[in-house]
Amino acid sequence: MAEERNVVIAMDESDYANYAFEYYMKNVHKPNDHVILLHVPEYHTVIQSPMVMTDVSVVTDLLQDEEKRIKAFLDTLGAKLKNHGIGGKVKSVGGNAGEVITKVAADEKAGLIVIGSRGMGTIRRTLLGSVSDYVMHHAHVPVLVCKQEHHQHGH
Repeated sequence: MAEERNVVIAMDESDYANYAFEYYMKNVHKPNDHVILLHVPEYHTVIQSPMVMTDVSVVTDLLQDEEKRIKAFLDTLGAKLKNHGIGGKVKSVGGNAGEVITKVAADEKAGLIVIGSRGMGTIRRTLLGSVSDYVMHHAHVPVLVCKQEHHQHGH
């Protein structure tokens, strides 16, 4: 009987995350893996809104939109697990992406962390180096950073 292994896959709404997931499924997945798809939401509309200080109702609306968007995204993640017939769950934890990924991996006693390179939403694209770097430095298990080949970006 092969032992179960918990795998945390960091997911956001980018192609990079999807690529990481597909890469994991093709090359790494074992039948007994228990997959935790982890989403670290960013509330970007609110942060960018100049009205934050003045009009609370606007912020509330924006937050509700974000919540809806995030919930819809989490539903797609749940469907992803089902469609691939993998055991696992979806988790959404707010905070600093690197710290959240590392902490959830520790809480879930993960044996592997999978992360897409250069994902994490447009705002953080410049920081993404720092997300995967942070995770690699702080995680106590192997970290697979899936880099996409560049040909589809015209390089």
